[in-house]
Amino acid sequence: MSDDVLLTFNAGSSTLKIGVFELATEGARNVGRGKIDFDQSPLMLRYSIGTDRYEKTIRGDNGTQFVSVISDTLDHLLAHLPGKLRAVAHRVVHGGMAFQEAVLLDEAAIKRIEKLVPLAPLHQPQALRAIRSMQMLRPDVQQTASFDTAFHSSQADVVRRLAIPRAMHDDGVRRYGFHGLSYKYIAAKLREIDPEAAKGKVVTCHLGSGASLCAMENGTSRDTSMGFSALDGIPMATRPGWLDPGALLYLMRTGKQQPERIEDFLYHQCGLLGVSGISGDTRVLLDDKSPEAAEAIDLFCLRISGEIGRLCATTGGLDAIVFTAGIGENQPEIRTRVARRLQWLGIEIDEDANDSNLTSINAASSRVKLFVIPTDEERVIAEEAVALVA
Repeated sequence: MSDDVLLTFNAGSSTLKIGVFELATEGARNVGRGKIDFDQSPLMLRYSIGTDRYEKTIRGDNGTQFVSVISDTLDHLLAHLPGKLRAVAHRVVHGGMAFQEAVLLDEAAIKRIEKLVPLAPLHQPQALRAIRSMQMLRPDVQQTASFDTAFHSSQADVVRRLAIPRAMHDDGVRRYGFHGLSYKYIAAKLREIDPEAAKGKVVTCHLGSGASLCAMENGTSRDTSMGFSALDGIPMATRPGWLDPGALLYLMRTGKQQPERIEDFLYHQCGLLGVSGISGDTRVLLDDKSPEAAEAIDLFCLRISGEIGRLCATTGGLDAIVFTAGIGENQPEIRTRVARRLQWLGIEIDEDANDSNLTSINAASSRVKLFVIPTDEERVIAEEAVALVA
């Protein structure tokens, strides 16, 4: 057992997910996980170390008292671990054009991340709060950042371009893509599971409350459904996905003029919640028998299958589809509906394997392989950090 401990912080708009790793000679070994839900009051840190589970009340909030949240979290987690804290590794949603790989964080790097806040106004400040809190509490501890956009930097310029004046593209208004840490993990995991499939043309469907798709060739990103922001692509729990810019002009002319109101509308009132009027949670919608719930699920699956077709135009074919993240890993009904809409591609799903959430769920006669692979963003963040602090 190593004397060193590494923590990963994955700060979302309403949660903080934590990975606990020991730095052994073979690399980072996961020994625990934790989560704080900022929508709950009082705040609770729920975590596990090995097989032991804990639940602790913590001080602070998701704003000005965030330092207290980090302080209490460190106290609780490190009390169970014999080693010293060597590093904290952060997931940062947006790397812009500045960051195409993970970096050690110094003041110059942090300031460059701060300049990218307008590109990810809900997520970027959360990561920065965690980074600045650690700076204040433990200036002796190294910090690293891993970027959700970095995996997609391999895409061709024509794929990343929006049909706007060239000067705006050169200034950073372009398609970036997100969920890159998840896609990097899936690319590596698929190489272990089916090396031949991994070398081919693969579409990975990261389906959670935030959702996107990525087309890969030999594990390299070629195209993705999300573009300039995390609002783009397929419908999500509360985000609309693709939206005609004319609809935004209409909103601006009819009462939702302020950017803050439009931002809240797009991030929190649209998607499956907006269509159904019931919930943004596909589990709730699948159990609900109302026509509005059914329509929300139908739209979700239609847009996923349609986006797979578009991504095939970029790669020029399709050898495998991977389903991952909360919905992709755990909801057979969604996978079945997507597969049925893609029968024209020669896709056939094995219903028994699918219902059992097996790794391989395609029928033997299917021309395209289908996989269910749990993702692990914290693992990627930890491995990138180890490479930097070693």
